[in-house]
Amino acid sequence: MRSRILVGLLLLVSLTVLVGFAQEAVDPNEDGNCTMIVVGKDASVDGSVMTTHTCDGNYDPRLFVIPGGKFEPGKTVTIVKNQLHADYQQVVPLGEIPQVAETHTYFLIGYPFMNEHQIMMGEHTFGGRKEYRAAADSGAMFYIEQLQAIGLQRGKTAREVIQIMGDLADQYGYADGGECISVCDPNEGWVFEIVGPGALWKAGSGEPGAVWAAKRVPDNAVYAGANRSLIGELNLANPHYYMAGKGIFSVGEKYGFWDPKGTKPFRYWDVYGYKADNFYNTRREWRVRDFFAPSLALDPWARRYPFSVVPDKKISVADLMTIQRDSYAGTPFDLTKGLAAGPYGTPDRWPTSSSLQPKDTTGWERAIAMFRCSYTIATQSRAWLPDPIGGVLWFGEDNPATTTYVPIYCGVTDVPLSLKTLSRAQFSRESAWWAFAFVENWSNLGYSAMIKDINAQQKALEGEFLAMQPAIEAAALAMYAVDSALAVKFLTNYTADVVNRTVATQWMLADTLVSKYNDGANRTYPQEWLTAVGFCDTTKIADFKDIWYGEYQP
Repeated sequence: MRSRILVGLLLLVSLTVLVGFAQEAVDPNEDGNCTMIVVGKDASVDGSVMTTHTCDGNYDPRLFVIPGGKFEPGKTVTIVKNQLHADYQQVVPLGEIPQVAETHTYFLIGYPFMNEHQIMMGEHTFGGRKEYRAAADSGAMFYIEQLQAIGLQRGKTAREVIQIMGDLADQYGYADGGECISVCDPNEGWVFEIVGPGALWKAGSGEPGAVWAAKRVPDNAVYAGANRSLIGELNLANPHYYMAGKGIFSVGEKYGFWDPKGTKPFRYWDVYGYKADNFYNTRREWRVRDFFAPSLALDPWARRYPFSVVPDKKISVADLMTIQRDSYAGTPFDLTKGLAAGPYGTPDRWPTSSSLQPKDTTGWERAIAMFRCSYTIATQSRAWLPDPIGGVLWFGEDNPATTTYVPIYCGVTDVPLSLKTLSRAQFSRESAWWAFAFVENWSNLGYSAMIKDINAQQKALEGEFLAMQPAIEAAALAMYAVDSALAVKFLTNYTADVVNRTVATQWMLADTLVSKYNDGANRTYPQEWLTAVGFCDTTKIADFKDIWYGEYQP
């Protein structure tokens, strides 16, 4: 009887878990949530202002360089919806706005992230209160990726870009959910947060079409955001560190979330950003701050952390690559340990029902490195170098844990075809994204073993690119002093070379993992056997048979 009861309980638990998988796997709140970091210039090893983005979800990872241009008066630009999913959704025109006289070259991807003047952007979604979403028939025109694109086309500094995005959202209406964008230039790193104007707003009403605020990250500090609003109190009398739109107080008051006569202080995250203070968000915020400032001994279960912290030591772009690959190794939350990691210690987790978890949680721990990531970046903006050389974005397709970051300079005029090519519905060796997606997926068959091969390749290639960076930039700078166009061509060719070599090497790694871990084993064979079986001239049948049936018989 006891054994029957035990079996029944086990079946019940198993069914509950499976139901949880079925219910939560399509939860939109857990599918497209990214992580973002900003590093001030005095917190970096070389004076770079840096930012990151793990673009977690099915967003367009194709990369295009969109040239700037000059335009006659009366020209317009079309604003669209679904640009961030353009690889598999129809892009829908929503309206037109006047074009400016001159635009800058920018880099178009799911969330546009760089322009020719070293403006760099990361992103994470915080959703915000549903009451602030504009109605479908409101006429609100802008989604976040279009604000980013127009800002990058029109601004030369972080402050200019923030003001451009905010003004456009105020004038034409913001139709998207709560979003946070990092906006960095060679001198300043900012965090820009925005929500809609509310369900009562209508285009042409004269009321602000969005609610936005921006806060500068102190030059000596590091910020990390993980899908909740973190901008708190605003000191708008100090424009050196704060910016905000026209509706910053009035919209919150209108919808009943802010009482100017009350005793509670105004905090942007409280009035406009849904709190979402469970460990799905807070654990990543803690991890980045603790990784860079362990001396603070921050509580991993705290509900709120400082907006930014001063790191214990200066941060390099390689450090940002490392933390983006993090799955809590060396902490009590290590996702490569325990039953859920399986026999091969995979850190990947599908969402599970929160009914099986403590209150205010969303299932498994959420790592920074995610299998569902479309692409990842770590950027450098550097004031002491000319723009084409000073701005470099380290780009990786798919999961940060298994990708290899390659440098793309903001002055390049084109990128290789493999970065522009993708159909998620059809596997293709012509696509860089598929090379990295394949390796990431295959590694789950034996993660603890395969990740060693993957890490070895990352170390070799990234180590080379980082070691070569000073020499490459010195050469480019010498060319720039003679002919800026020559320096741009040199960097374009160099970027193409590192991308093409890295993608080709990734495909070779994919083939190696398929054969090396056939049937889950890490097989090793004598070199003579490998040479005979894999590379011998099979027209020499006698020689082939002598070896096959001889000393190295499998």
